[in-house]
Amino acid sequence: MMTPDQRYFFDLTGYLHLEGVLQGEELQKAQEAAQRYIDTPPDQVPDGFEINLEREHFNWYLHAFAFDKALEALTMHPVTWPIIKELLDEQPRLLGGNMMVDFHGKPFHPLHAGHEKSLTAEVPGWRRYQVHNGRISCNDLVFFFYLTDVHPGDGGLIILPGSHKANFPRPQNLFYPGSYVDGTYNSEFNSAEIPEGVTNFNPKSGDVVAISELVVHGALTYQAKDRDRRFLTLRYCSQHITPSNPLPEGVRAKLSPETLELIEVAAIGKTKSIVEQDVVTLS
Repeated sequence: MMTPDQRYFFDLTGYLHLEGVLQGEELQKAQEAAQRYIDTPPDQVPDGFEINLEREHFNWYLHAFAFDKALEALTMHPVTWPIIKELLDEQPRLLGGNMMVDFHGKPFHPLHAGHEKSLTAEVPGWRRYQVHNGRISCNDLVFFFYLTDVHPGDGGLIILPGSHKANFPRPQNLFYPGSYVDGTYNSEFNSAEIPEGVTNFNPKSGDVVAISELVVHGALTYQAKDRDRRFLTLRYCSQHITPSNPLPEGVRAKLSPETLELIEVAAIGKTKSIVEQDVVTLS
């Protein structure tokens, strides 16, 4: 269960910053696993995995959560697992988890959010945030597991607190004029500014930032020249929601039975066996 403080703060802002989730050997093993993936030549990755060094805003290590058991175990970490279960009404589903590596020279990642297309009536909205009987129900979540420190002034993740409950379309250039051109990202735009209304995070390695995908978020231009910003992004939804891109068979083949259950689609109301466990140990 979430604590009353967590529940109130998440409802107010749309995010939680959980400090020191990973420590000691657990953190070290996750960092070492991440480094092994980074050191793997793109043409030598396991079947189903992919390294994309051409993505605009960061280097992308697809399906990193399945690359090593030290990373796979983070999908149901004892600290985050109760939060995941509560926010998803005890019906969680893991959509996947990629690792992102940001470094000096990568551009600003403009503000965006999963619900914005539904606000402009381009597509019907399936993402939901509501409160009923003292419980938050939020069916699209992102958990950022940080594997390196982010210092003040480095840049990185930004959000608009409370925007998960916005009722009006966001003017694209309201906070960062020039970050969009003709409705699309401006790849030439850079900024390390934090205007009023924007929150920037400086997590330590081992910290986790959890957000509703409904929250408007992005990333400042990364400033540090002597270190990168690397984090594992785990995304969860309600278990009945079907993805457009199922995990490749090569990725599924590396997963433990417990994680395979977590990623499976299930009917509304069905209780997965892993949900009945407070602490899930991978087989």
